[in-house]
Order: sequence, then structure tokens, then C-alpha cells
Amino acid sequence: MEKKLAFLGPRGTFTEEAARILSLGQKLSFVPYPSIIEVLNAVSKKEVAYGVVPMENSIEGTVNSTLDWLIHEVDLPILAELALPITQNLLVAKREHPLPLSAITRVLSHPQAIAQSHNFLRENVPEAAIETVNSTALAAKMVSEHPEEPWAAVGTRLNVEIYPLEFAREQIQDYSNNYTRFVLVGQESLDLPVSRKEKTTILVTLPEDFPGALYQVLAAFAWRKVNLSRIESRPTKKALGSYYFVIDIEQKMDDVLLPGAFAEIEAIGCQVRQLGTYPFYIHQTNS
Repeated sequence: MEKKLAFLGPRGTFTEEAARILSLGQKLSFVPYPSIIEVLNAVSKKEVAYGVVPMENSIEGTVNSTLDWLIHEVDLPILAELALPITQNLLVAKREHPLPLSAITRVLSHPQAIAQSHNFLRENVPEAAIETVNSTALAAKMVSEHPEEPWAAVGTRLNVEIYPLEFAREQIQDYSNNYTRFVLVGQESLDLPVSRKEKTTILVTLPEDFPGALYQVLAAFAWRKVNLSRIESRPTKKALGSYYFVIDIEQKMDDVLLPGAFAEIEAIGCQVRQLGTYPFYIHQTNS
């Protein structure tokens, strides 16, 4: 029986694009869900085997709903991570004669996609009404369903494969270094390709009665020459000023270094929870 993979939908989102890259070569069926929480809950309840959700954007920052749900609501290991370049495109319905930019009266997309393409839209379609919708995919669908209207959508290249759309202009994003990190989660292993980079993510809870505990946590990694690529605080939701610390370690779980560091951290009263040890991929595009 073919296993299912849930992704943040509807069809045509960047999350679907990430899911297809991460699951390349696997026999999986793809199921869109309307929210990050519903994707993670579907995996937790075993309605699907795996899920792919966004974790962080290089321009907008951490996707808090993903991180908080993984911390507080579900116990799902991270199996892989993908850094996907986010290229926004201006899409219009296919028609006999190309629609000039000056004729576009309405531009639809997700608020983040609009923000990421602000300069292009201001300079090239200054008279068009800007309308935000729930996803780039929904915007593409709406434009494709009204081919008689001079409308455009901002979204991923994948939408051209799904809907009767064409490019009015490609790669209209304001920043060339716009990447989003997506994570693959699941309760069973998946046969993934070898990666040159491995990561381990942990959640550390500091003791309330130990001044300087965070310094001691960082020192446990520093003297072992273990590189940390990210440290971020998230509220424990127990009291004002009480935080967890999410730490990304740039190596996979081993038998010596990381267990030794974790033991040193726990010895000062910290709690350590592993969120996953997994391969990390960076997707390169030719576009």
C-alpha cells in the first residue's frame, strides 16, 4: 500500500515543491492540508506516514506555528531538512495574445509573496490593485479560473504545471538570497539520499535556580569544538520570562561528543530533548 505524505496546501505551494524534492524516488501519495497544524496532527495521528512543513525563511524568520507545535503538541522526529530557494513569478492565464504588464488590473497572492515582490510590483504594475489571499496556490487557481480578466498571481513555478497559466515575468522577488527551510517529519524512517551535511536539533530547558546556565550549555559544546548553527528561545507557556532554547548542532548524533555534551548539560539541572538527527539538503535551481 502506498504511503501518504501530507504537505501545507493547497496544490501548487512551495511546501509541495519541497515535499516532492525531499521524497524523490519514494513511492508516496501527496495529500494537501490547509494548515501547518493539520499537517502535523495528521502525522501524529498516523493518518499519513510523513509531513512536510516550513520551518524558517531567510527574510521573514522562524515559522512559529511549526516550531511551537513540534515542541508543545506532538512528538514527531525531524527526518530531513531542505533549504529551498524561493523564486516568485508573475503568472497570468494562458491566452491567444500575451497580456502586457500595463494591462494587469489586479494582482493576487499570499501576503509574504506580495512583500517579497514589493519593489517589482511597485515599479511594473503600479496601477494594479493588490489583493492578499491564503496562499500563492489559491491565487494561481483564482487567476486560472478567470481567464477573461486581466489578473495576475504571484507564486511558484509549480503552478504553471498545475493550472492553465503562463509566465508574465519570472523571478520577480526582491532578494536573490531568499530561502525557506522545510522539514520532513514522521514516525518511521525513510530511505533518503546521502547528504554532505548532517544536523541534530535539541530542545533545552534551563533550571530556574542556576544563574549562568545558558552560558554553561554553550560552553559544553564550545570546548568540544562542536559548531552550533542556530540557537533560538521559545516561551515555555508556563510563566512570563520562562523559555525553551532550540539549538541546531551541525553534526549527526554520535557515540561520544554529543552524548558527553548532553550529560554535562543535564548535570547542571537542564532538560535535553532531541527533536531529530537528520540529513540537511540545499536545493540548487538552474532558473
